[in-house]
Amino acid sequence: MLRFFPAFTLILMIGPVCAGLIGTILPAFGYLPALGGDGISIDPWRDLLRQPGLAISVRLSLVNGLVATLISFSLVMLFCAAWQGTRIFAVMQRLLSPILSVPHAAAAFGLAFLIAPSGWIVRAVAPFAGWDRPPDIVTLHDPMGIALIAGLVAKEIPFLLLMTLAALPQADADRTRQVVLTFGYGRVVGWLKAVLPRIYPQIRLPVLAVLAYSTSVVDVAMILGPTTPAPLAVRILGWLSDPDLSHRFLASAGAMLQLILVLMAIVIWRVGEKLAGFWGRVWAEGGMRGRRDGTLRRFAAGAAILSAGAVFLGLASLLVWSFAGYWSFPEFLPRSFSLRLWMREYDMLGAILWTTLVIAVLSVMVAIALVLGCLENETRRFQKPGQGAMLLIYLPLLMPQISFMFGLQVFFTGIGLERTLISVVIVHLIFVLPYVFLSLADPFRALDPRYGQTALCLGASPARVFWRVRLPLLTRPVLTACAVGLAVSVGQYLPTLLIGAGRFATVTTEAVALASGGDRRMIGIYGLLQMILPFAGFALALLIPAVVFRQRRGMADHNRG
Repeated sequence: MLRFFPAFTLILMIGPVCAGLIGTILPAFGYLPALGGDGISIDPWRDLLRQPGLAISVRLSLVNGLVATLISFSLVMLFCAAWQGTRIFAVMQRLLSPILSVPHAAAAFGLAFLIAPSGWIVRAVAPFAGWDRPPDIVTLHDPMGIALIAGLVAKEIPFLLLMTLAALPQADADRTRQVVLTFGYGRVVGWLKAVLPRIYPQIRLPVLAVLAYSTSVVDVAMILGPTTPAPLAVRILGWLSDPDLSHRFLASAGAMLQLILVLMAIVIWRVGEKLAGFWGRVWAEGGMRGRRDGTLRRFAAGAAILSAGAVFLGLASLLVWSFAGYWSFPEFLPRSFSLRLWMREYDMLGAILWTTLVIAVLSVMVAIALVLGCLENETRRFQKPGQGAMLLIYLPLLMPQISFMFGLQVFFTGIGLERTLISVVIVHLIFVLPYVFLSLADPFRALDPRYGQTALCLGASPARVFWRVRLPLLTRPVLTACAVGLAVSVGQYLPTLLIGAGRFATVTTEAVALASGGDRRMIGIYGLLQMILPFAGFALALLIPAVVFRQRRGMADHNRG
């Protein structure tokens, strides 16, 4: 039975993606009998190319995705090069979990509250600048997408840093760094020359996943991005939501164009890799030691602190706005605080929280069961997944959601699962599974095999070894993986909206729906709830092992590490 887990897991992840792609490609070429499209046609593409501002939307999606990914990757590599093995590096590691738990939409709302013309930053400067009203400057929804890039960078830096931290031990980075230092290299230059080439192949897929997401993001683009015209993915969502059903053909063609854009971005990145590799070899052989790297190190530390600070300050602004009473410009804090909106929305918030948790818990339970089955099968058979299997695991993260969600909606309609809880859970599972696997795989594989071998020698069956030895020892990693899956599910906007057809209101769908309005207090409430749910998951992941193993010192120490 256990040997079927890997195949079933891959089918569950890849099957809906393939079905969704087929269901999008056919309408993109005019074939959707339910809407009168009985033959193949290129009319949807003609309609797409006639859309005003299409070239600008394409440019925004492609350029902003590449720029955001390049900045995020560069800052993470520079920070690791400058501070690996130091106290500030350890502090940033401890901050990763709370930052990663924040959904993209909540972080985007927080950043918007910071940088808006009437946001906290302007309010802090206003007394010194003599402003008694918000300045007439464009900081949100700017035509170049700078605010969108900033929001993406602030959230992608922690993810790439986490993936880099997982790769460093496999590259023996600590000893390599010490060796290059003894050769007289500066900390930054030595790390970039000796460590980066060894870890980059291991983090390439996470980098490409960030690139695909940044190029096709919808919720963050709706909150921070340009609006006239908007990035391509946002416009596709508008076409899908249009009451005129004929726009589904146009939206399908747009979804295929979005997929082409993501593939183009990946090709451009891979070409850049080759050029950087060639230049890097020449640079590495040049002999430059780079001992005077103090400025670079300070810049790297400043960038990391700025990124983390922007997220935390943004979340603080959500908290303040959710309880704010009367708050006029340029006052830095509200004159009063009130629970009025919380009390008014109490019943609605309870229903939305319940829906969010039901979807998240169901998808996480299925994901953790499948991942544990796959990893246990791997342990018993002494077989690790190859590069091809890892690519399949990352495939849902490399595919733009907007490119297969409509097709998946059509597929679920065809099999009678449209607008049902099970279809929403399945589509959440597509994105929860990869993150749960990536979170749990390394701790599971790193567990000392002698524990299991000893139990087997004492007569325990393989199943008993798993339930009574491995699983208790992995309590904290398993709970942490569940918390990661919960955060991923809570943050899903597009899958919940399209597959649920608006019937399943979650904190994320409601928060993003409020983005087009001007009620910051309501946005603060829903943004705060987006933040609280993942925080609660990570807090439980820390608390439960401490309570369960409080009288078993060895187990407590093991689950603390």
